[in-house]
Amino acid sequence: MRKILFIVLLPIVVICAKDVSMEIVKKKNNIPNVYINTITKDAATISEHIKKMVQRDLLISSHFLNKEIDYKVEFENSPNYTTLEKKGVQLYLNLKINKKDKNGISVNMKLFDTNAQELVASNSFQIKNEAKYPFLSHKIAILINKLYNAPPIDWMDRYIIFAKYNKAKNASIVISDYTLTYQKTIVAGGLNIFPKWANKYQSSFYYTKFFDNKLVLMKKNIYTGENTKIVSSNGMLVCSDVSKDGNKLALTMAPNGQPDVYVYNIKTKKRKRVTFYSGIDVGAGFVEDDTKVVFVSNRLRHPNIFSKKIQGSAVKRLVYHSKNNSAVTTYKNYIAYSSKETSKEFGNYSFNIYLISTTNSFISRLTAKGVNQFPRFSIDGETLLFIKKRAGKSYLGISRLNYNKSYTFPLKSGKLQSIDW
Repeated sequence: MRKILFIVLLPIVVICAKDVSMEIVKKKNNIPNVYINTITKDAATISEHIKKMVQRDLLISSHFLNKEIDYKVEFENSPNYTTLEKKGVQLYLNLKINKKDKNGISVNMKLFDTNAQELVASNSFQIKNEAKYPFLSHKIAILINKLYNAPPIDWMDRYIIFAKYNKAKNASIVISDYTLTYQKTIVAGGLNIFPKWANKYQSSFYYTKFFDNKLVLMKKNIYTGENTKIVSSNGMLVCSDVSKDGNKLALTMAPNGQPDVYVYNIKTKKRKRVTFYSGIDVGAGFVEDDTKVVFVSNRLRHPNIFSKKIQGSAVKRLVYHSKNNSAVTTYKNYIAYSSKETSKEFGNYSFNIYLISTTNSFISRLTAKGVNQFPRFSIDGETLLFIKKRAGKSYLGISRLNYNKSYTFPLKSGKLQSIDW
């Protein structure tokens, strides 16, 4: 069977659409063109939404291109491969979409390969809640991607969790898909900030709640609704990272007035103080098999990024450019952080995100302009999530690290406070 080989081998363009803007370093390529045809009897509107979402997913994967042609085939039939070849279509996707039960959707899928001249996939999907159609669409794109042995894009099917300010002293916590199309509020009322997933399964999360003039770290199960108090503090209290086994938390606490980094053991309910600086140490993330933490500190009289062994005493500076480096995130031996630019190249107010390694001198700038903060790695480390602020509005940013591509999705109401996935 002769399938498509993915070869990604170069000028900068900006593409804008109604719901997504894209800053791309475009490359010469041999990427397959996909045409998507939808067939429906009773779900025309949702069918169009699903088609557009799958197209978006395939584009953002960087492994496929979308192509529109005037050629439709009934779901039961096979396409004419000669016609598809003449029209420059390598993959023909037929989606039969209909309503199911009261509020559900069913999708039957057939994928045809022009080069192989055969049906390569026949699958079905269904959801009980039409509002969750983005996740159904993401699953279709992920399946197509897997069929052609392209680098994984499974992160598309994960929840984003974020806190957003609604008004003064009021912030809610919401779960969504990565495009912010599907959203569901899961914590409301009062000030609820800094959500952090508790495990890779995304069944529970930690968050900080302001309650009775104290900050309380809570853990909530998104399926059962169970809400458990973990620890409280008179000062600052944030869970910034969770160890790979889920048993340890990297906390910022200020029980004595000055914020420091602590490691809290979920099983023993004991905490270990990791930093002892008289100033500010915050926002720690685990690195190098959870033996070290990377954190933000003002010990040089301005925010910068440092590392320290949890069982050691020496502190190592990691970043040597800019005088305002903050909002750090970690994945294995890699660190992404937000840096305030002072060069005239970026104007008076610009934060950009950089990627570095803890084991060598590698450094790469991931964003080019604007205010880009609060980076978060995907579960596989291949993609970065971040908050972008522009003209008084909040956007969720996605950076595809191996492809030099970034995308932004607008938050329709409120302002993003923090994010995780």
